[in-house]
Amino acid sequence: MKKLPFLKLVLVLSFLIIQFSVFSQRKMLPNIVIIFMDDMGYADLGSYGAIGYKTPNLDKLAKQGMRFTNFYSAQPVCTASRAGLLTGCYPNRVGLTGALFPNSKIGINSNEETFAELLKKKDYKTGMVGKWHLGDSKQFLPLQHGFDEYLGIPYSNDMWPLGSNGKLSNNENGARTKLPFLPLIDGNVASKTFTTMDELSDLTTIYTERAVKFINENSKKPFLLYMAHTMVHVPLAVSSKFKGKSKQGLYGDVMMEVDWSVGEIMETLKKQGIEENTLVIFTSDNGPWITFGNHAGSAGNLREGKVTSWEGGQKVSCIMRWPETIPKGVENKALACAIDLLPTFAAITNTPLSGNKIDGVNILPLLKGGNVVVRDELLYYFKKNDLNAVRKGNWKLVFPHLYTTIIEKGKDGKAGKTMQDSTGLALYDLSLDPSEKFDVKDKNPLIVAKLEEVANRARADLGDGLTRKKGSNQREPGKLQETEK
Repeated sequence: MKKLPFLKLVLVLSFLIIQFSVFSQRKMLPNIVIIFMDDMGYADLGSYGAIGYKTPNLDKLAKQGMRFTNFYSAQPVCTASRAGLLTGCYPNRVGLTGALFPNSKIGINSNEETFAELLKKKDYKTGMVGKWHLGDSKQFLPLQHGFDEYLGIPYSNDMWPLGSNGKLSNNENGARTKLPFLPLIDGNVASKTFTTMDELSDLTTIYTERAVKFINENSKKPFLLYMAHTMVHVPLAVSSKFKGKSKQGLYGDVMMEVDWSVGEIMETLKKQGIEENTLVIFTSDNGPWITFGNHAGSAGNLREGKVTSWEGGQKVSCIMRWPETIPKGVENKALACAIDLLPTFAAITNTPLSGNKIDGVNILPLLKGGNVVVRDELLYYFKKNDLNAVRKGNWKLVFPHLYTTIIEKGKDGKAGKTMQDSTGLALYDLSLDPSEKFDVKDKNPLIVAKLEEVANRARADLGDGLTRKKGSNQREPGKLQETEK
C-alpha cells in the first residue's frame, strides 16, 4: 500500500521532466521572421543613407541588431533570387533563372529542400505571406514546399494586363493583354483578384494583418514566418495611411508603409513576449530597377542596378536582430549571401540538411559577432547560366559580357530608355572602389590568375554560357504535371 504515493511521486517527476524538456527546447529553438523586399535599393533605408523619408522602425532594428554592408542576393532578378534564398543554392544549380511568368510550365522542384521544409523537421509552424514567384501552378505553390499557410500573389505585380497608366494597353507590350489579372492566393486557391491599381494599395496592409495573425496564433511554439513584400516593385501602390507623406513622392510613401509594417510585426512579437527569442531578418531580392526613375530606389554609390551583375544589382541592405545571440548596433563588413540563410538555420536548430549539394555556408559565427571569414568567394551568375563575375575577398573579376544600362530614366511608373552595353575583362578592388570605376587588372596579374581559378571551378561545377562550358552538378527545375496542364 505504501508503493502508491511513491508511484505518484514518480509520475509527477516524470511529468515535470517532460515539461521542462519541452520548455527547454522552446527556449533553444528561436522563432525566425524573414522580411524580404522586392527591388529595394541598397541605399533605401535610413541606416543606409535614404533621404526624403524616414524608416524609424527599421533604423531601430539596426540599432538593436546587426547591419550587414557586404550582403548579396543570389542573383539580380526575381525568381532566381528567391530560388536561391529558399534552397541555399545558386539559382542555376536548381534550374531556376530569370523571372517566371503566369502559367509557367516550370517551377521549384519537389526534390529541393526549402528552409521551410528544413524547419518542419523540428516541428516549426511555417507560414508565408507575400510574393512567391517560383511557379504559379498548385504543385509549385508554398503549401507543397514546406509551408503550412500561405497568402499572397504568385508572381510580380506587373504581370497583368494593365500598363503603367493603369489601363488596358498594347502600347508597352503587345503580349501584356494576354496575361490574367492578379490573383491573391490563400492556401492553394485564389481568394480574390486584383483588377485595378487602386486595389493594389491594400496589399501591404493585407500582408501585415495576416503576418500579425500568424504570429498571434503560433506564439507558443517555434515558428517561421517568411514575409515577401510585393513592394517596392512597380507598379507602386500605397494605402491612404501613407499617401503623400514623404518628400520622395510615391516611392518614399511606399517605403514608409513598409517600415510601418515592420513596426507592427515587432510590436506583435513584443506583446507575445517572444521578441528576445526571435531572429528577425530584413533584406531584399535584388537591387533597384533604376529604369523606372522616381518609382525606383537607390543603389547609392554602387554601379547600375537590377538585372545586372554590377554591385548595384546584387549588393543589398540586410539587418538581423536576435537579442539572445546578435550583439547590438554592430556593422558587419563580412561577405555573406542570401543562400547562406538555409544552412545557418540548420546550424541554429541543429537540423540535418537533405543531402542535396548546396552553395550556402553557415554564417552563425558572424551573427555571434565573431571576427571570422565564413565566405571568401561569391559567384555572379545571370541570365540562363552566364558567369559574369567572381569575387574572392575584396577582389571582383568581371568577365566580358553584355549588360543593360540606362540611357534615360522613366517617370511616374513608366520605364525609361535602355541600351545594351558591354564590358571587357576587368578587376576591381571593392574595398577601395565599391563603384567599380577603376580597372586594376594590369597591376595585379596574380590576383587575376587566382580569380580565374575560382571561375574555372565554378564552370566545371555549374557551367557557363559565356564560355560554353557545361557543368556537372546542375539539377532540373520542377516541371508541370500533365494533370495540371
